Amino acid sequence: MMDTRQAWVNGRFVPWNEARAHLLSHSFARGSAIFEVIGFHATPSGPAVFRLRDHVGRLLKSAAFLEMQLPADGPAICRAVTETVRQSGLSQGLLKIRAYYPQVALDIQPPAAPLDLAVFALEASQDAHDPGASFEKGTTAGIARWRKLDPETIPLEAKAAANYLNGMVARLDARKRGFQDALLLDTQGFVAEGPTESVFAVKEGVLMTPCLGTVLDSITRRSILEAAGPLGLKTFEGRLRPERLFEADEVFFANTPFKVMPVRQLEHREFSPVPGPVQTRLARFFERVTRGDEPEFSHWLHPA
Repeated sequence: MMDTRQAWVNGRFVPWNEARAHLLSHSFARGSAIFEVIGFHATPSGPAVFRLRDHVGRLLKSAAFLEMQLPADGPAICRAVTETVRQSGLSQGLLKIRAYYPQVALDIQPPAAPLDLAVFALEASQDAHDPGASFEKGTTAGIARWRKLDPETIPLEAKAAANYLNGMVARLDARKRGFQDALLLDTQGFVAEGPTESVFAVKEGVLMTPCLGTVLDSITRRSILEAAGPLGLKTFEGRLRPERLFEADEVFFANTPFKVMPVRQLEHREFSPVPGPVQTRLARFFERVTRGDEPEFSHWLHPA
């Protein structure tokens, strides 16, 4: 199926299988690629990209943190994304933006050249992190023995490929113990996030999440916090001990592909009902927004 698709690479569409970089490229060998994963959704007026400008803005910040030069500015990258959606023929799915050094480079320092830029459109099912998890069933999570990367070691706000080795080993550790997913603590023992997800807890109607500093500034996390007020939910951002999650009424993960994923079990603690009432309200809210049925949040949708 994907063999017949095309990808946008440096201003033109190329066959899917020709979107390549050399095995000795800096971004392959050193993990120096930066990226974004963005959802696009079916609306009555056609496909719309969720918070496109916010995602592209974060890509620009990632490049700045790592002293990289992108080959295009924000508006040009937005145009590349919308062109990719139109060319794909898909009404909804996921977009992956990759900015990378394609040149052969043996040194740890990157080439003195702008990054290459590529955009791919995928069906959402092709990026499912666990086919056994769903909103209705939820997922299970164990606290990984590996800690979240410390912000004094690398710029955590950069969405860089190398940073995600941390999440990979955390999830591998959790799955060896029979859990579907992982929860990482920071180096001080406070709750951080999942391998590719923000984490939220609900206690007596208050929506709690770790504060920025040791976690990614997730667009979905930001969306949930911005929606909380209109939905009548109180919020708390701060440093959370793991015990706060075990005492919670609901715990859930949040990211671009699934927006809200209930955790039905965290280590020994089982949650019921799943999905919980706050999770259900948030999921229904995102369904309305992505259909174009929430006028107050219509600015989150960028027509393709």
